[in-house]
Amino acid sequence: MDSTALKLIEPMVVSPAIEAPPAVPSAAKPVPAPRKMHQVWRWLALHRRELRALAVGAMSLALFLLCWHLLTKYRVTVYIRFVNVPSPEMVFDSLMRAARDTKFLSHVFLSCRRIFIGFAIAATIAVPLGLVMGRFRLVREFVFPVSEVLRPIPAIAWVPMSIMLWPSNEESIIFITFLGSFFPILLNTLHGMVMVEPVLIRAAQCLGAREASIFREVYFPATLPYVFTGLTVGMGVAWVSLIAAEMISGQFGIGYFTWEAYSLVQYSDIALGMICIGVLGLGSSALIRGLGRVVMPWGKK
Repeated sequence: MDSTALKLIEPMVVSPAIEAPPAVPSAAKPVPAPRKMHQVWRWLALHRRELRALAVGAMSLALFLLCWHLLTKYRVTVYIRFVNVPSPEMVFDSLMRAARDTKFLSHVFLSCRRIFIGFAIAATIAVPLGLVMGRFRLVREFVFPVSEVLRPIPAIAWVPMSIMLWPSNEESIIFITFLGSFFPILLNTLHGMVMVEPVLIRAAQCLGAREASIFREVYFPATLPYVFTGLTVGMGVAWVSLIAAEMISGQFGIGYFTWEAYSLVQYSDIALGMICIGVLGLGSSALIRGLGRVVMPWGKK
């Protein structure tokens, strides 16, 4: 091969490969708008029932406030008299004044404290007692007649007796609150025990489960929905009982605040006390329902 051909071949020789620098990771690409909209629509579809309930509830409250405003503005009198009923604006002004008053806040705090103590004692006693009554016939036959005699007695009728039983008004009010919540919790727990399928009990016994295991693994989970129903109902009755006791024998509390407003002819404070009672009762019942969803994740939403 001559020198001319060698010169033509030399430029065609491939040089050794040079390593390319490592690629710099690029910044995360923003999620495109259509994908974001898809996520939003998916979230709305998953929560449509909750959103629908929230919207219907808001409309109901708005309609209630509108009717209240119109009836008090025009002083409607059609057998039911709205002449002295305060308007929503007047009640809102009372709320603004009360929010800056430490005495009103102490009324609310004391009522919540009494509810918590009385309801906690009632739940601590009524739930185990209902479980035992449902499991053992002898205990049910011994306790049930006494509970049925005491259950129909209203909270107001217990006020004179509780004043004689307990050394202070505070303890008597807590006792009345306890009575109001005790019987709904007891009866619902007992009903839940009765509704347990016998086949589940026999199956556990065939597998060699002892009495304690049957209580823990069969009776208690099956009874929990009824227990929380009783707790919710008992909380509502506890508030009714508390307000009645505070109006009659109390010197502090939201019930006493409402009754004092009536005595002083402060109509807007009466409505404020009533609304405050309703909101506190709603919040306490919502807490029990939320606790029930946590304890019973298998339950229906």
